Parts: sequence; C-alpha cells; structure tokens
Amino acid sequence: MQTRSRLFDDFARMASGAFSAVAGVHTEIEQLINQRLERFLAGHNLVTREEFDAVEAIATKVLNEQNALKDRLAELESQLRNLRMTDLKRKPPAKLHRHRWGFDCGRRNVELKVQSNGATLKDE
Repeated sequence: MQTRSRLFDDFARMASGAFSAVAGVHTEIEQLINQRLERFLAGHNLVTREEFDAVEAIATKVLNEQNALKDRLAELESQLRNLRMTDLKRKPPAKLHRHRWGFDCGRRNVELKVQSNGATLKDE
C-alpha cells in the first residue's frame, strides 16, 4: 500500500513540474510574440494604444475649445450687430461750423479776445 502511495506522490510531483514548465513556456512565448508585434508596429509607423489615447484626448480638448470659441464669436457678432442697429437709429451728430480762425465752434456764439491790444471780437 505504501508503494502505491509513493507512486501517486511521484506522479503528482511530476505532473506539477510539467504544469510549471508549460506555464513558463507559455509566458516566454507570450513575451516573444509581444516583442515581435511591437517591432512590426514600430517598423510600419503605427502608434501604440497609449499614444493614440493621448492624441485623442488632445483632439477632443481642441474641438471643445473650438466650439466654445465659435459660440463666443457668434455672441460677439450679435452684440456688434445690435450696436450697429442702435447707432443707425440715433440721429447723426450736428455739423460743426468751421470759421475763419480754424477751429470748430458748433452752433454757439464765440468770443475771442485778442491779448495784444485788448480788443474783443464777437462771432455770431
């Protein structure tokens, strides 16, 4: 009976060792395939998933900013349009009259005192 027990123990140890070896071979094969795949992708100007995700995040951010700027531009254009409409509704400013002395005096009477002889000129 004891020999049978030993036989099963030996068989169990052998099977355990075989499974460990198969697991090790599986890991090595997986690493080898990953290395070859990375080399292939690098040689054909393809990007990794991390690089793709980073560029996608940047593109999303830029599109959001662009949409925000479009909205802001539309708002500013409408404000400008409203300002122009209110300017058109206003009366134009009164014309300024230019007198022979070379300055604008509007529609008011202007008095000019000459300092050299104290004479006063009135313009109406």
